[in-house]
Amino acid sequence: MKDTIEPHVTEDGRQIGGVLMEMKNITLRFGGVVAIKDISFDIREGEIRAIIGPNGAGKSSMLNVISGFYHPQEGEVWYRGAPRPPMKPYEVARQGVGRTFQNIALFEGMTVLDNVMTGRLTHMHASIWDQALWWGKAEAEEVHNREQVEKIIDFLEIQAIRKTPVGRLPYGLKKRVELARALAAEPSLLLLDEPMAGMNVEEKEDMSRFILDVNDEFGTTIALIEHDMGVVMDLSDRVVVMDYGKKIGDGTPDEVRSSQDVIDAYLGVPHE
Repeated sequence: MKDTIEPHVTEDGRQIGGVLMEMKNITLRFGGVVAIKDISFDIREGEIRAIIGPNGAGKSSMLNVISGFYHPQEGEVWYRGAPRPPMKPYEVARQGVGRTFQNIALFEGMTVLDNVMTGRLTHMHASIWDQALWWGKAEAEEVHNREQVEKIIDFLEIQAIRKTPVGRLPYGLKKRVELARALAAEPSLLLLDEPMAGMNVEEKEDMSRFILDVNDEFGTTIALIEHDMGVVMDLSDRVVVMDYGKKIGDGTPDEVRSSQDVIDAYLGVPHE
């Protein structure tokens, strides 16, 4: 299967560009446990790239390497054509990488609006004194950030709950609020860790629509982990498949679907 593709326009008119991020021979260990073993793949600008595999395959560990939460013992992460040195997650976020989490990580006592506003932290540069006085640069910055957040709230159709404390919301809406907070940072690369886990069919349809709209209208590159294979095959431009910390497939949805290694992994064929 192909590991790289040329820049092109998809059948639905979306632009897939050059390599935005590349994982080169990544190996990650926790003591004697190898979570990721010598995996390489790239993420192209403008695409939706899925990372799939059975439970325990190392998918979330890989997402944590991309976001800077884990630092691999071997291999390199390249971003925009240059090797990325070890960074803290907030430093990676400032580079334009945003994410959501497998387990919802919102401020339950705060309103939807306030939660989404926290996503603008990387765009807040006024000093603490200007913020305390709320004058000049701080006031202009606050107004601009609020405008950007309101646009995202409208885009994700959560206007009706903007003043509602997050703790009162049903699960599906919390997932949408978390997506809104990630989008508020205006990421070039958006990482989604099981964005549809625990959702019913209607909620999955809504989230799928929003993911496609984010990619199409904002031009945001998306890398996602998802267990629903129907969703993965419908949304993704390319898919990388992991199993027991190794890469066993990489290509278009059709190529991955027909791979015997992938079929064996999902059917539970015993490993030697």
